[in-house]
Amino acid sequence: MKWLLARSTHAGLPWLRYLRQHAGQRVHFWPFDGWDIPGGRWVVAEVYPSLWSQSFDRGGRTPDQHDAYSVTACVQRAGLDSSLAEFFAPGLTLHKREVARIEGWILGVR
Repeated sequence: MKWLLARSTHAGLPWLRYLRQHAGQRVHFWPFDGWDIPGGRWVVAEVYPSLWSQSFDRGGRTPDQHDAYSVTACVQRAGLDSSLAEFFAPGLTLHKREVARIEGWILGVR
């Protein structure tokens, strides 16, 4: 039996460590470093592309390209119409916020 659990996590964790070591406090891992993001920081957040990918025509993009396009287009649109802050403010109870700060949260999920 082969176990392939969390392979994306295991592949990604060294990169997150690399970012922390090289960018230091210039990067904010949301929500692990806190729900509020200080100005002038880069943000690393987990996204779930299928939340937004069906809102955009796929065109000639591969599924991975379309996921990247959709996330980028949605975040850009939210930045332009001043709704981006809502992505970082999910309506969670205090208890759920504490749990999510440890376990993580997906950007844009309310």
